[in-house]
Amino acid sequence: MVTKNHTALEEFVLQGFTENPWLQGPFSALFLLLYLTALAGNSLILMAICMNPALHTPMYFFLTNLAILDIVCTSTVLPKLLENLMGKGSTISYRGCMTQLFFLTWFLGAELLLLTIMAYDRYVAICKPLHYGTMMSRPLCALLAGSMWAVSVVDSSVHTGLMARLTFCGPNQIPHFLCEVSVLLLLACGSKYVNNVMVVMTNIFFGVANFLLTMMSYAFIISSILRIHSAEGKHRAFSTCSSHLLVVCMYYSTLIYTYLLPGSGSSMENVKVVTVLYTAVSPSLNPLIYTLRNRDVKVALRRMFSTFGK
Repeated sequence: MVTKNHTALEEFVLQGFTENPWLQGPFSALFLLLYLTALAGNSLILMAICMNPALHTPMYFFLTNLAILDIVCTSTVLPKLLENLMGKGSTISYRGCMTQLFFLTWFLGAELLLLTIMAYDRYVAICKPLHYGTMMSRPLCALLAGSMWAVSVVDSSVHTGLMARLTFCGPNQIPHFLCEVSVLLLLACGSKYVNNVMVVMTNIFFGVANFLLTMMSYAFIISSILRIHSAEGKHRAFSTCSSHLLVVCMYYSTLIYTYLLPGSGSSMENVKVVTVLYTAVSPSLNPLIYTLRNRDVKVALRRMFSTFGK
């Protein structure tokens, strides 16, 4: 279907993750497993933290926000992807596409801000432990979390509003399995200058600035850990931030490949794989990472299961 303007455009056609019919079944099973794992794992973490007063600390407060973001992020992408793979329909309405764009941009931006906040929390805990209670007070934690959600939703609203004003006068086939800013701009015609400026500003703020702040926090953390004399003290200090550092490395490596290196010669198929990593694989692995490497969470989960078993 070819349209001349966005008022006549009623739907887009998503290309899907793979067009090989022999692979659609296995991929459907894989993505369904990832989706259920993300929902179950993050829900368990939310329940364990909420039911255990010992975990009502800033670190676990931010971890609950991460679990919520992982749940809503996968729920924004995977149901439509599964519908496409199962042959239930490869089209998405214009409004549905704009809705997915809005929520996906919101949640991805919020997660980048949250990872920076969590890095700052670990910096204060390790580098300024005597001031941790005052520097990470409940009002400040609530302010940081609220600002994270608010700033990212404003950014998403601007992106979606700018996208909605564009004219789509070419083919309506999206060369991806989801609606996001970069692929939709490929289909739009007319002046996209403001949109491109907004994309650059967003990449600088959410990507580059937050990455540098996170790395700065960990530079201070590593420097502080190296000054600890005992091996046991070093291990204990590093264990409190190793899970978050692993999540940061995994998340930023995929985003840098997708958004900051668009001219690296990567094909759209590679971009699809990388997109799956941060919208499906990462949310599924985060609960496992925090559970296996965190004794407090494991203890809280055991207590929760023992309570349910009575």
